[in-house]
This record gives sequence, C-alpha cells and structure tokens, in this order.
Amino acid sequence: MPVISMFYGIVVAIYYEDTGRHNKPHIHVRYQGEKASISIEDGTVLAGKFPPKQLRMVLAWIDIHQDELMVDWELAAAGEEPFRIAPLQ
Repeated sequence: MPVISMFYGIVVAIYYEDTGRHNKPHIHVRYQGEKASISIEDGTVLAGKFPPKQLRMVLAWIDIHQDELMVDWELAAAGEEPFRIAPLQ
C-alpha cells in the first residue's frame, strides 16, 4: 500500500492491483483511526467513513490532482509503483 500523499494528518494511499472490490478508480484515506475508500472520478465514499472536515479537504485535493491520481491508479492497477503527489496546502 504505497502512500502517495500526506497532509493535515490525512494519509492517502493506493493499493497495488486493487481493481476487484470497488471496481472503479479509488484511493484509501486514513485519519485518526477513521478509514475510507473514495472514488477518484466523483469523490463518492465507496467504503468506510471519514470526518466531514477532513473529507472536504480530501475531495478538494482529489479535484486538484485528478489527472495525476488517474495515472497513479493505472500504475498501481498494473502492479507498478505510483508517484507521490503534492499535499493540499
């Protein structure tokens, strides 16, 4: 599970070859014991739960970096190392 970014205590990761469970491009986020899987395409929470304030930050970050996230998704889905992405500032 490569960590691709961290900001404001939020850890963002993409799992290798993780195409089966949610069947759409997504990231995994963690914050103070809370975990969620979030769609890269539309920001839908696919699994888990996340604090509202931190979710808004993650959704803003996804919007800014959507193209980079899709490239990372393709790399990770193929079992390759994804690139790090700049944090939300």
